[in-house]
Amino acid sequence: MKRIVILISGRGSNMRALFEARLPGKIVAVISNNPVAPGLHYARQQGTEIRIINHRDFADRDAFDTALANEVNSFAPDLVVLAGFMRILTEAFVLRFAGRILNIHPSLLPAFPGVNTHQRALDEGVRLHGCTVHFVTTALDHGPIVIQAAVPVLPEDDEAALAARVLEQEHHIFPLAARWFLDDRITLQDGRVRIDSTLRFPKAVISPNGQN
Repeated sequence: MKRIVILISGRGSNMRALFEARLPGKIVAVISNNPVAPGLHYARQQGTEIRIINHRDFADRDAFDTALANEVNSFAPDLVVLAGFMRILTEAFVLRFAGRILNIHPSLLPAFPGVNTHQRALDEGVRLHGCTVHFVTTALDHGPIVIQAAVPVLPEDDEAALAARVLEQEHHIFPLAARWFLDDRITLQDGRVRIDSTLRFPKAVISPNGQN
């Protein structure tokens, strides 16, 4: 059975979605850079190994990432999942686990990389917003895309309302992407994600859709 390590920094709602999905693999550890991350309580309830590598205990980012990478590696993971892990990983970390790290980002990449994505989407007046699961590379929020989910941006939306609608989709597509990886239904070729041709998808998402 393939082994999964999840990294979190906060409440861990996407981590919880991964647990609840009953993936075809074993979540062997949850690691956090934040010793008081609320998500750690849920992970402990699942009987999963917990590790805390507090970034504040290290002199610089390289030292932290070295310690983090060694801890992750001790669990011999087939897949490393960033589920709300709020640290930018160094090149050395990313290369050590290249092709095995998935991240969820709250925008339709390559639009709105970085932070404050929902407010930026509102400020730009986009009709569709959403989330993206991608492989992590040394380019921040620009790794090969596995799957995206789009939601309409409604006239009455504020940042909180839009974020909640996107988060619901995050909880759907992140476990799906992890399942595809674990079932060997996706591969990386020439910097692109190739998806098993037997998977079926909707033809289009349109917003506004013109219906009364």
